[in-house]
Amino acid sequence: MLLAGASISNAKDYSVKSPDGHLQLTISVDGKTQWSMSVDGVKVMDGNEAAMEVVTADGKTLTLGKGKVQKTSTTHKSENIISPLYKQASFDAEYNELTLKYKDGYSLIARAYNDGVAYRFATNFKSAFTVKGEVTQFDFTQKYECLIPFVAMRKDRYETSFESQYTQMKIGERKDDNLIFTPLYINTEDQGRLLIMEADVEDYPGIFLTCTSDGFVGEFPPVPDQTKPNSRGVQRPQSYHDYIAVCKDGKRVFPWRIIGYGKEDKDLPVNNMVYALATPNRLGDVSWVEAGQSAWDWWNDWRRFGIDFEAGINTETYKYDIDFAAKYGIRYIVIDEGWYSTKTLDIMNPIEGCDIAEICKCADSKGVKVILWTTSGVIDPLLEEVCSKYASLGVAGFKIDFFDAQDQNTVQQIYRFCEVAAKHHLVLDLHGMYKPTGLSRTYPNVVNYEGVFGQEQCKWEDPKTYDQVRNDVTIPFIRQVAGPLDYTQGAIRNLKKSDWKPMYSTPASQGTRAHQVALYVIFDSPVVMLCDSPSDYLKEPETTEFITSIPAVFDEEIVLDGKAGEYVVIARRKGSTWYVGGATNWTDRSVEVDFSFLPGAKNARIFRDGYNSDRVATDYKLENRSISPSDKISFRMARGGGFAIIAE
Repeated sequence: MLLAGASISNAKDYSVKSPDGHLQLTISVDGKTQWSMSVDGVKVMDGNEAAMEVVTADGKTLTLGKGKVQKTSTTHKSENIISPLYKQASFDAEYNELTLKYKDGYSLIARAYNDGVAYRFATNFKSAFTVKGEVTQFDFTQKYECLIPFVAMRKDRYETSFESQYTQMKIGERKDDNLIFTPLYINTEDQGRLLIMEADVEDYPGIFLTCTSDGFVGEFPPVPDQTKPNSRGVQRPQSYHDYIAVCKDGKRVFPWRIIGYGKEDKDLPVNNMVYALATPNRLGDVSWVEAGQSAWDWWNDWRRFGIDFEAGINTETYKYDIDFAAKYGIRYIVIDEGWYSTKTLDIMNPIEGCDIAEICKCADSKGVKVILWTTSGVIDPLLEEVCSKYASLGVAGFKIDFFDAQDQNTVQQIYRFCEVAAKHHLVLDLHGMYKPTGLSRTYPNVVNYEGVFGQEQCKWEDPKTYDQVRNDVTIPFIRQVAGPLDYTQGAIRNLKKSDWKPMYSTPASQGTRAHQVALYVIFDSPVVMLCDSPSDYLKEPETTEFITSIPAVFDEEIVLDGKAGEYVVIARRKGSTWYVGGATNWTDRSVEVDFSFLPGAKNARIFRDGYNSDRVATDYKLENRSISPSDKISFRMARGGGFAIIAE
């Protein structure tokens, strides 16, 4: 049923279909291996080569994908995946799998789910080998419309923080070799929406893409050769080898190349391909890993007021933040850059006046946990020692920053961090980081990632090009599909577009207050920041109480409506309480919410744009009303606006 062709010996085309029959991945083997993808019988991708060039231990060069298929096998599997701290507590995954075994000791594994198709290579060699390069093509049959995050290029082509706004263009429209990072979005119109993604990237570099006339082609960062530490202690490559990976084990699998699928935009945020294709939990019991909101210092530049001490990176300030967190049931505080010397980079000895042991003792007495910031280069040489020391003081985890790469060495480093941190029951929030590839399934102590054009950008971006609210309603359909994001929402200072300008020490968000509140429901963030100053939140108790009533993780998610780059409306359930968040771009609009998903009548608190939100972005209205499953209610969203609902 899954294979095309009368006999294995003559077969050149092999196909696997999704369980519902809508998607088909066809692999053609004739001198080289190519693949195509069809949606409801219409081919949307074609002529895509899959190959890897490897050098074996005895110096033999072998091209995976150019051999002869000796054997095929098929299987069907259904599973219920338990997913702690994911966008839903569990989900069902069903797929058909086709394996092609080639004569030289390697295989190509292809899967078709109802929400996408994927393939990966696997080797069964007797000894180590080197990967010189990988051929990955994503060619399409038409010049479809795309949303693409281009790399902001630096001197080193492969150095990037993976933070970009989305460029709208058609396939073939751009001719330069500017790198792209994944996920990226393709609108095939009648055949649905596609996302190019990858999963289970372990001991191998992450993929970049460049534009071609018919689509995109993969480019992989080589293994670094000589490195030099930068001012933050991060080892930056000064030169590269002429290969992309060294594989010490001849028996291994490689990352999944994924084409995620949704019939409409609103089907994409609930796509589970990346998580489903990741290696399952390696840690066993992870009940010690906790989700929660967090107070934070860096975004608001340690701006505290109405206090009788000098605010800054000191014990008194963090005790103040702990008191604020305890008052509103906030689980964490994050102590960001500066708690150890930025000159000596001595992570084992905090600066004078910042007593981490005393801060942790205070936090523990009030039911709050502490997360410490550091960089990948500073923590790595002393990883075991640092984790042991600060775990013993009561630190809950680390926010590790400035990876800014996805070469094999960086990926290996991240996995090492995950394993050692887990041994000491420490959580990790990874910043300066590439997109999620399912790592938080394998190591559930990874509670969040950056790899997103987040709200920190409002501290310095050019008003001519910065469009925060459009970005906000694009992320759920693209980047968030790969996994959670540390976007750092929650600005209390809100401005309309014409009034906005970058301000480093007193930053303000673009869009309305209700838009900011809605992002706590819309975005997946198992550990989520309250980015503004505790002093500001204390002056706005109504907003603060509403935000802190929204959980950081949920049991169920339903996308009610939305269009990438325009607007989104998402409903989530935690226990018996439902939460709804809606946000729009700079177009004011009304959306009708059909509450038929409710099991019965609920008392609802609604945080919505005020009548004058278009003129005064901080204007909002908080109201209470009863909502029943038979209700269909229209909500107006101002320009850059939104709404949030808590229905109990």
